[in-house]
Amino acid sequence: MKRPASLPMPTGDLPEGWRLCSYESGNDQQWAEIERSVGEFDNIATARSYFHDHYLVFPNEVRKRVLFVQSPKGAFAGTVTAWWNDTGNRRNASLHWLAVCPAYQRMGLGWALVAHCLSLIKQLEGDCEVWLHTQTWTHRAIRLYLSAGFRIVASGSFGGYANDFDMALPILKTMIPWDED
Repeated sequence: MKRPASLPMPTGDLPEGWRLCSYESGNDQQWAEIERSVGEFDNIATARSYFHDHYLVFPNEVRKRVLFVQSPKGAFAGTVTAWWNDTGNRRNASLHWLAVCPAYQRMGLGWALVAHCLSLIKQLEGDCEVWLHTQTWTHRAIRLYLSAGFRIVASGSFGGYANDFDMALPILKTMIPWDED
């Protein structure tokens, strides 16, 4: 999916008492727990390993780019990352790993995380198109991304991700409103 740079930025407020925070040393555990809770990893150890291998190799960037949302009682409820992927000699701004723990879903937290992530990308990368890679089984997230201005792209990709549009289209048509134009 790709979001054109020309679109206005979405805004998203958190429910009262909730707050956004940036990554601090040790939050890889919270990131892993959140991502495991939504089925992205089989276990927390694998999720932490992924985080270490892909993000903590850039310690200064992680502190600026990984966001969490915390409940009024301090529970880590969701996360998103304002990252980039290299595609040949091109750097692509990209939204990575949006996740909200199931107990906190349908409260607007995902929307707020996406809005704040896009704002952060603009601050860090400038006015640019933003990419994301997702799967058909995350159709609720796909609807959220569409609402935020992302578009499903039939061809092209970024960062080495395969574009499985032809395979995904029949599945997506059963799960999200689809305009044939």
